[in-house]
Amino acid sequence: MTTRILLADDQEDVRVGFRLILDSQPDMTVVAEAADGRSAVDQARHLRPDVVLADIRMPRLDGLEVTRILAAETRVIVVTTFDLDEYVHTALRNGACGFLLKRSGPTLLIEAVRAAMAGDTLISPQITVRLLQRLGVPAEPGPPLAEPLTGRELEIARLVARGGTNADIAAELVISPGTVKTHIANIQRKTGAANRVGIAAWAWSSGHMD
Repeated sequence: MTTRILLADDQEDVRVGFRLILDSQPDMTVVAEAADGRSAVDQARHLRPDVVLADIRMPRLDGLEVTRILAAETRVIVVTTFDLDEYVHTALRNGACGFLLKRSGPTLLIEAVRAAMAGDTLISPQITVRLLQRLGVPAEPGPPLAEPLTGRELEIARLVARGGTNADIAAELVISPGTVKTHIANIQRKTGAANRVGIAAWAWSSGHMD
């Protein structure tokens, strides 16, 4: 089945960029766009999309209020420039299925939509790292992995846990983004992490960020 998506953002260039990313996926299609929160609510109730991507700062209704109104009817992922704990907590309390920073990149945007459809909640690794640090997650090595990470995979896992995108990691290690993607897939398989957020949590909780 194709996931039907509504984009709500007051910046046209952002909507255009997101549409290009999401429409490139064989299992996703953007069915509508809204430049303000009220239009987003009205269109969502009329079109019944599977997922709404909502910016926070929009005219008429902000994304947090849009989330509160629509969360009982559809899956809402908040996508914003503003990395504030208050926004994260309010969005999740209002029923958001994800919270992404716009700078997180296309891979995480696609992952977030798929996670929402699977009933999961995905939060940008940059935010997860801060929350884990603030909660004082203990560094307790778990049972050894059945297949240990290579030195390069461990290096990449640490960079993911610090919030690096594939492009960031590729630039730092002077490798291609495609190679980074392959390593991340191997890390997920070996650690059992469902996504980049899971890799971050594993790296911090298992004592690899010292």
